[in-house]
Amino acid sequence: MKSPELEQRQIVVIGAGPSGAIAAAILKRQGHDVLLLERQRFPRFSIGESLLSHCLDFVEEAGMLEAVQAAGFQTKHGAAFAWGDRYTSFDFRDKFTEGKGSTYQVIRADFDKLLADEAERQGVEIRYEEEIFAADFSGDCPRLSVRRLTDGHEYQVECAFVLDGSGYGRVLPRLLDLDTPSAFPVRRAVFTHIEDNIDPASGFNREMILITTHPTLRDVWFWTIPFSNGRCSLGVVCAAEHYENYPKDLDACLKQFVAETPSLSKVLGNAVWDTPAREINGYSANVKSLHGPGFALLGNAAEFLDPVFSSGVTIAMRSASMAAGLLHRQLGGETVDWENEFAIPLKRGVDTFRVYVEGWYEGSFQDVIYYEKASPEIRRMISSILAGYAWDSKNPYVSEPRRRLRVLAELCSQP
Repeated sequence: MKSPELEQRQIVVIGAGPSGAIAAAILKRQGHDVLLLERQRFPRFSIGESLLSHCLDFVEEAGMLEAVQAAGFQTKHGAAFAWGDRYTSFDFRDKFTEGKGSTYQVIRADFDKLLADEAERQGVEIRYEEEIFAADFSGDCPRLSVRRLTDGHEYQVECAFVLDGSGYGRVLPRLLDLDTPSAFPVRRAVFTHIEDNIDPASGFNREMILITTHPTLRDVWFWTIPFSNGRCSLGVVCAAEHYENYPKDLDACLKQFVAETPSLSKVLGNAVWDTPAREINGYSANVKSLHGPGFALLGNAAEFLDPVFSSGVTIAMRSASMAAGLLHRQLGGETVDWENEFAIPLKRGVDTFRVYVEGWYEGSFQDVIYYEKASPEIRRMISSILAGYAWDSKNPYVSEPRRRLRVLAELCSQP
């Protein structure tokens, strides 16, 4: 039997989503040979449309900021929260940490294709509709077995290093048995895109994501993410068992949740529900290790927490930037400690987000968010985290998130 053809490359990046495109572009700008393999054909649907401000730091590093700014995406200045008659908002331009304030709300099919196209424009070779079905890291060089989906042709690629930005596809975690259960409870998201027809006089701010807490079920929440084309992304998230009391039909299920939430149903009173709802179940994920000999995992391929504060793309891009910088040094002959220079510092920010996600669902962070007499300085520190700056150790709510949140929640819950 004829052996598959063998191709020699320097770096292979798996997945052309935000982490893969950013990492590939940064490495190409540093003069490296990069091959990017993507199983799907772009544009393709993806959830997670509300970017955090910190994302744009990495878009800029990858030389893509000008293209993103020119694309006509909906400007986003912050996050608004509603629960019953309570309403509050955080403007990311007014925050504790230095860095970008404004960002964008994007249709991910368009945004992801733009980033991938920009990486390609800078010289990255992208091959779409090609899947990796085997990976061998036992030799001196990583070797990937690739299948072209259009005709079934198979070949192998040998390289110096592999970065896995495959997102929910989790290519290397599956092939190398790296998956480990997430500590988060199993939650389910049901979502759609609608023509929102929101009345400008309603007070709804299109330059913010709206996060709405269900009136009676505090662990149930909605996202409403307006786009620049008069449409928005709408979804509900809750523990899997809650859905037992709702219709099995996804559209009817989502509509019933909205109908139970007066503040949100009023905002969406003129909406046209023209797109079938979708769902994601048990999306939280984790791995035994973020790296190994010859590879590192980026973004959702490594760990995904929860959509509540839109941290996924930020973590993905941050990991891409960190990994690209370390890999550049390693290929230049330096010794790199991937655990202490990549995994541990990346996890610090992820764990900060984790504290506030956990606090959201058990109610303590909601008590803080909806507290009406909050100190402006503390609000600015919280705003920094909501803007994505979860790695700023100068921020007390980053350096000591669990203790600080506990004390703050106790203060906010007092009459």
